[in-house]
Amino acid sequence: MRILLVEDNERMSALAADALRTAGFAVDAVHAAADAEEAVLTTPFDAIILDLGLPDRDGMELLDVLRRKGVAQPILLLTARDGAPSVIAGLNGGADDYMRKPFNVDELIARVRALLRRPGSALGVSLKEGNVELDTIARQARVDGVGLDLSRKEAAALELLMRRTGAVISKPALEETLYGYGEEVSSNAVEVLIHRLRKKLAGAGAVVEIHTLRGIGYLLSGARP
Repeated sequence: MRILLVEDNERMSALAADALRTAGFAVDAVHAAADAEEAVLTTPFDAIILDLGLPDRDGMELLDVLRRKGVAQPILLLTARDGAPSVIAGLNGGADDYMRKPFNVDELIARVRALLRRPGSALGVSLKEGNVELDTIARQARVDGVGLDLSRKEAAALELLMRRTGAVISKPALEETLYGYGEEVSSNAVEVLIHRLRKKLAGAGAVVEIHTLRGIGYLLSGARP
């Protein structure tokens, strides 16, 4: 899942982004409203974390602009403002949730996951295909009930493939989901990641397979297409 983090405090932004990435999300962090608006309109994010106190435009104004332009992704507000009026205004203005600053990063992650589990949102709780199960909350994969040791990005790749079982996912789509802006990505990073994941699944006796369609992408299936 890909998150846009809009926070002008660079230290706070870095802490939150690192925690979200450790939890398995790809994170793009920007520090101004103009950059956020451009990012949202050009990149398919699954959720947005929006600070109200931005240097170039009030976060409430940006929230209104995004909703008017049809941005439907869940938006969680961050606010250091005291009192209920700003919170009420934000929720009435189209936000889905809010947190007061300073915030606990574990709670932030939990709230983002809760938003993504809402009906119509991107994140289901548990996925199952063949004898492979993936708990998207604990980030734990199992084959025939036995735990499978996956890295954060391997688990994220497996989740994306399981959510689109039988459909081809292009290499650029995987890169966009697994890696945020500013992350260095080698030309064969996705191939290496998929190779490791495929090897671990096969070694654990998984009945599903990850197929490579050269020049097109990757596909998860229980039988060869």
